[in-house]
Amino acid sequence: MRNSFLWALAISLSYLPTKLCAQQDSAVVNDIARHIQLDSVTIVASRSGFDIPLFIQRVKDDTTFYKAFKTLRVIGFTAENYMWIFDQKDHQVASYESLTRQTRRNGCRTLQVLHEKTTGDFYKNKRKQKYRYYTAEMFAHVFLDPGPVCGEDNLVHGGKPEVKDPNHQIEKHIEELKQLIFNPGQPIPGIPFVGHKVGIFEPDIAPMYHFAIQSKMFGNDSCYVFQAIAKPQFANQLVIDTLITYFRKSDYSIVARQYALSYKTFLFDFNVHIQVDLSSFQHMLVPSWINYIGNWDIAFHRRERVHFTIRFFDFQPEISANKKAEL
Repeated sequence: MRNSFLWALAISLSYLPTKLCAQQDSAVVNDIARHIQLDSVTIVASRSGFDIPLFIQRVKDDTTFYKAFKTLRVIGFTAENYMWIFDQKDHQVASYESLTRQTRRNGCRTLQVLHEKTTGDFYKNKRKQKYRYYTAEMFAHVFLDPGPVCGEDNLVHGGKPEVKDPNHQIEKHIEELKQLIFNPGQPIPGIPFVGHKVGIFEPDIAPMYHFAIQSKMFGNDSCYVFQAIAKPQFANQLVIDTLITYFRKSDYSIVARQYALSYKTFLFDFNVHIQVDLSSFQHMLVPSWINYIGNWDIAFHRRERVHFTIRFFDFQPEISANKKAEL
């Protein structure tokens, strides 16, 4: 009997944090729903069955945006890549442009650079592909990997990005950036001064934002637009200044997202704007446009002011051995 009691107590205690976390999460979502600003179309929709708290929870738990980027790993595409680098007086000091083509065959992807042009001091050593700028190095690590890379899929495991090599510094920073971009509003452990401050849905952070839902068109899609905008009096305490996400009404998939991020400490400061547009390929969401404008500085590194864009197009399905034989 005593053992049964201890076993039941252990189960209860192990369940308690999850239950409390769920209750806390629900309380924050409901509080946001009570204070959120709605436009006239959304007000009418809410009276006709549009569930505001459920929609906010969808925003918080969304994985479609992350899945869209993972889908880029399992298909072929062509990409136009542009990068401009500026000095402290906003004079352009280097640039990069390329046309790349990714092919996916038999479970492996490879990338071919069809055209490339650089100006200024973009490379430290072009022959060895050594980049002078940290942003360029991260960009190349994510978007210019020649491969072959095999065994990838576009399954989303729990909605959180997976890091391939946690001991690789670039990989670690990219993992942190992925979490910030793909799971906005969730705390990121391990980033000093910043980790908790990106959690816009955290009980102590949510009251620092104005939240709104509007009804707008994005291209041909009718969307609900979720906005989180930092209140002016708290701007210096937060990392996410603005988060705007377009959800397609028909299936609540994300079709566009815009971020404005900034923060300053004695070790680093940054001011970044990111826009991502998504499109559809074979009923799958994929990024079609990325626009990044960043100004950041890390201790013992020189400040970087970088603007880059990527346009993805001409998407192609994976080529299997059977299809190749038929060709």
